[in-house]
Amino acid sequence: MSQPIIVTREFSAPVEKVWRAWSVPEEAQKWWGPTGFDAPHMNIDFKVGGKYHFCMRGLDTMPPEFAGKEFWSTGTYKEIQPMSKIVCTDSFSDKDGNIVSATAYGMEEMPLELLVTVAFASSEAGGTTMTLTHEGMPEAMHEQCSQGWNMSFDKLEANIQ
Repeated sequence: MSQPIIVTREFSAPVEKVWRAWSVPEEAQKWWGPTGFDAPHMNIDFKVGGKYHFCMRGLDTMPPEFAGKEFWSTGTYKEIQPMSKIVCTDSFSDKDGNIVSATAYGMEEMPLELLVTVAFASSEAGGTTMTLTHEGMPEAMHEQCSQGWNMSFDKLEANIQ
């Protein structure tokens, strides 16, 4: 088993705003996906046992292999501690929410289900320290996945001001 990917970010917004960015579909849609992608579909049933179903789509400015291409994902919320922690599964899916292999998107084989934990803490300056832990990602995908999360979090920072 590979080591987890851990990304810690400081946001100037209070925990409540950062929490909403993860738990409210209209807020998540503003930042989900790395630079060059938008999120045309965002469904969140934010409760333990509830599911999410997201789509990120490559913009026309992306290279041809990504422009217009949709990447669907789904997962189930395993733990929710308000304003503190979210734990959910993470899987590639089709547009109907059925779990599919990463190979369906031209990626290398990986476990069908990964685990994502997001922890939130107030910082002394009134902002938020957020730590994301992504477990189960193959080592060969760590750098690309970390870059993707960081680009998404840059968009998150810009959208919660």
